[in-house]
Amino acid sequence: MTTRLAIGLMSGTSIDGIDAALVETDGEGVVNPIAFMFFPYEPDFRPRLRAAMARALEMHAPARDALIDAVEQESTGLHAMAVHRLLAATHTRRDDVAVIGYHGQTIAHRPDRKWTWQIGDGATLKAATRIPVAFDFRSADVAAGGQGAPLAPGYHRARSEELGRPLGVLNLGGVGNLTWFAADGTWGSFDTGPGNALIDDWVRAHTGLGFDEDGKVAASGMCHDNVLQTLADNPWFDAPPPKSLDRNAWDIGALRGLAPGDGAATLTAFTAETVRLALTHVPPIGRLLVTGGGRLNPVLMAELATRCGVPCDAVETVGWNGDALEAEAFAWLAVRVLDGKPLSWPETTGVPVAMAGGRVA
Repeated sequence: MTTRLAIGLMSGTSIDGIDAALVETDGEGVVNPIAFMFFPYEPDFRPRLRAAMARALEMHAPARDALIDAVEQESTGLHAMAVHRLLAATHTRRDDVAVIGYHGQTIAHRPDRKWTWQIGDGATLKAATRIPVAFDFRSADVAAGGQGAPLAPGYHRARSEELGRPLGVLNLGGVGNLTWFAADGTWGSFDTGPGNALIDDWVRAHTGLGFDEDGKVAASGMCHDNVLQTLADNPWFDAPPPKSLDRNAWDIGALRGLAPGDGAATLTAFTAETVRLALTHVPPIGRLLVTGGGRLNPVLMAELATRCGVPCDAVETVGWNGDALEAEAFAWLAVRVLDGKPLSWPETTGVPVAMAGGRVA
């Protein structure tokens, strides 16, 4: 099958900036990552984005809102800038790119109510870049009864065919999600629980730092096991997969009064514990490959290995780029949107049948 150049754009639940990847792919097993760039959000944009997310959480369904509309247009402009800079840096002609995979920014995720909300104007991005834009990747899946997330597992499967089984690919962004491949050829995926979001929010609120770099804040404190147990005592962890959750689904009131280091240590242990609980729902996994920002936190990685009892390695050990993987996935998915191929499967989101989706501007 013919390969095409595609750009993938991802702004994840860590809300730290835009990942942009240039990939040559056929939307199947041929994947050639060419370039990756990260464009951090300016500090004054992040509070506006957080405010839009807070507003969306107050709503019973997506609706027009002046604040959200303004943030959407600003975000779309930032994504257009990312495309132009990626093209310039790689000396790639616009006409050589078949499609942009534009995930947009999730501001609320409510599959239990049959809706999910990613802001980002595909038509405006297409006009600004003059490249076809695939967007709105999740809505068809949710409307059909699926969770709408995660969507990267198909890409994980395409990239990992030669790595052997059993295997797990764990993405630790703002929310954690696991793609698992069993020895018998079965597979699946689901959200594991909070990834870095709770740690980041705690550290930001109590130290002023943007995140816990190298786990230093957590390393300065101690885990409070009673608080950890309170956090883990949630029926969501007992629910069978596939399942997904919103970035802001967790209440961390149980940490009130803890010192900054103790809170960070407890939340770091909690994130690792959620992965251990997730593994109780799947066949035995011989190894976890970890992508996303969490793989750069040595305290979290050590907790993962201890609690899960399996080797936990950054995806760089198999030649992948853990910063770029999600953006690459949406370049790959965008080519599949052009071809009308499935983006999700019963094993990955719980949708009744393999589901195509997305729209093209």
